Amino acid sequence: MSSPIQPNITPPWLEAIPRVHLGHWPTPLEPLPRLTKELSGPKLWVKRDDCSGLATGGNKTRKLEFLLADAINQGADTIVTYGAVQSNHARQTAAACAKLGLECHLLLSQRVDWDHPSYRENGNVLFNKLFGAKVHLLELDEFEQRQAEILAGLHAKNKQVYQIPSGGSNALGALGYVLCLAELEFQTKAMNISLDQIIHASASAATQAGLIFGAAALNSNVEILGINVFHPDPTTLTTRIENLLGKMSQHFPDSKTSADLPININHAYFGEAYGKPTTACLEAINMVAELEGLLFDPVYSGKALAALIDQINLGNFSQHENVVLIHTGGAASLSAYVDAF
Repeated sequence: MSSPIQPNITPPWLEAIPRVHLGHWPTPLEPLPRLTKELSGPKLWVKRDDCSGLATGGNKTRKLEFLLADAINQGADTIVTYGAVQSNHARQTAAACAKLGLECHLLLSQRVDWDHPSYRENGNVLFNKLFGAKVHLLELDEFEQRQAEILAGLHAKNKQVYQIPSGGSNALGALGYVLCLAELEFQTKAMNISLDQIIHASASAATQAGLIFGAAALNSNVEILGINVFHPDPTTLTTRIENLLGKMSQHFPDSKTSADLPININHAYFGEAYGKPTTACLEAINMVAELEGLLFDPVYSGKALAALIDQINLGNFSQHENVVLIHTGGAASLSAYVDAF
C-alpha cells in the first residue's frame, strides 16, 4: 500500500517502511511575489502542505500515511487519537479513517480558553462529525479517567485499538517530514533556486524533528526555524524534538543520521496562550489574504506567518536569497474563530 511521492525523491532507507497513500504529493512550492515586494526582503515561497488533499489539507496527512499503515499492519480496526477541540490532526485522522474504513475515536480536551459557541460547534468540530468520527469532548481535569474508561469500553467490545499520539508526533509520524524535506530539495533544485531557510509552526514536535532529521540524512545545508505555538516553556518543545531525534536515529539506523542535530526555536510569537490569536497573527492573516489570496489559521500557520513577516522586518533573514514558509494547514478552523476577526 506504499506509494512513492516521485521518482528519485524518497531516500532508499525510507522506501521499505510501509505507507498508505492519503495525500497529493509533492505539494506545490509557490512564490509569494506581492508579499516579497511589500516586505522588501528575500524572495518568499510557501510550501503548500495545506494542499495535501485530505479534508482541506494540512501537515498531519504526511504523518498519518506512516501511522495508519502501521495500524493496518497490526490488524487495527479502531483508531484513537487526541488533540484540542479544534485539532487539525483530529480532523485529518477522522477523514483518513473514513477513507480507510476504520472506526475513529477523537478524545478532544477543552484546553483553549475561547468562550464562543462557534469554537465548539464549527470548523474542525463540524468536519469531524461529517466524517463519522466518535467525538469525545473532555475537560482537562477528567481527561485521564475518561480516557481509561473509553479505552476499556473499546477493548470490552473486542476492538483492535491503535492509539495515535496528539499531532501524530512520534518517530514514525515524523518520517512524513523527512519526505517533505526531500520534496523541497527536489523542487528547489528543479527550479534552480537555493534552499536557504525554512520557517514553520512548531507544536507537537514531529514536523520540526522530521525536517531536521531529513536535512541531516540528505546532507542539506538549509536552516530550519520552528515558531513555538504550543508550549508556555519553549524548552519543553526543544526537549521533545531532542527525544524524537534520538528515537529516529535509533529506529532508522540505515539513515546513518546522528541524534545530535541543531534545533532552532523562536518563542517570541507565542502570545498569551496556545490557541489564542495574537494581534500580529490576525494582521498577518489579513495581509496575506489580501496580497496573495491565501488563508492561514490563527493557531498555527498564522503565528508562523507573523513570525516570518517580523523576522524580515527585523533584517534577520537578509543573508538569505530564498525563504520557505511551510503552510501546515489549519484554515478549516477559521470559521471557529470568526469572533477574533
